[in-house]
Amino acid sequence: MTQRKPCGCAEAMEASACEILRCSMLTAGMTDEEIEELLASSKVHRQHYSRGEILFYDGDMPKYLYIHLKGEVHILKDTVSGRRIFISEVSEPGDMFGEVYNVLGQPYDIYVEAVEASDVLMIASDYFTIDNAGMTRSALLVQRNLMRIFAKKAYFMHGRIKVLASGSLREKIVRFLFQIMKPDGTAMLMATREYLAAYLAVTRPSLSRELGAMQREGLLAVSGKRIKVLDMARFEAYL
Repeated sequence: MTQRKPCGCAEAMEASACEILRCSMLTAGMTDEEIEELLASSKVHRQHYSRGEILFYDGDMPKYLYIHLKGEVHILKDTVSGRRIFISEVSEPGDMFGEVYNVLGQPYDIYVEAVEASDVLMIASDYFTIDNAGMTRSALLVQRNLMRIFAKKAYFMHGRIKVLASGSLREKIVRFLFQIMKPDGTAMLMATREYLAAYLAVTRPSLSRELGAMQREGLLAVSGKRIKVLDMARFEAYL
């Protein structure tokens, strides 16, 4: 693999997109030249969305794989009664979404809204789903990396199922923290409380109340996104 250097892809895409892709799992093992080949494809383009714009709707057939470049978008679902349910946020450059629907060829059962001005990289579905004989090397590498990403997501979902199978909210919190906890009993949350509540399938107020109760009981110490287990024996009793 050649040494990575500043991308020369300004004609096809802003240089920042090249830098973001360098850190993306989607381009793992790709050289700068292969990333440039990807960005130069007519099936790849950068799209800007203003605050409040919908990237795709529930029921739409997938046409693109999306890679977040800047801003923030939310993955949402509406109930039959019209209540909006928050599923996840996408705010980190390089985060990918919509890929499962693309590969399966299934319509979306969610929708995505820009909650602030956002830029995304859109890769047409047929870029990585056509017959291998007609694919460029960069497209083949994207296809390979997608399979690895799906495997990691499957592992992630296995862990989530174990958490959601817990009886009480406290047990869910303990099982979740146990999966990310360091040997010294500390855990650093990598997402917002809103995202964690969605992950645990509870409301944010319920999550905050339970974390507060666990602090008052001397089980945990919570400071921002850092959580410290204070009583490991009592903590593990909930596993």
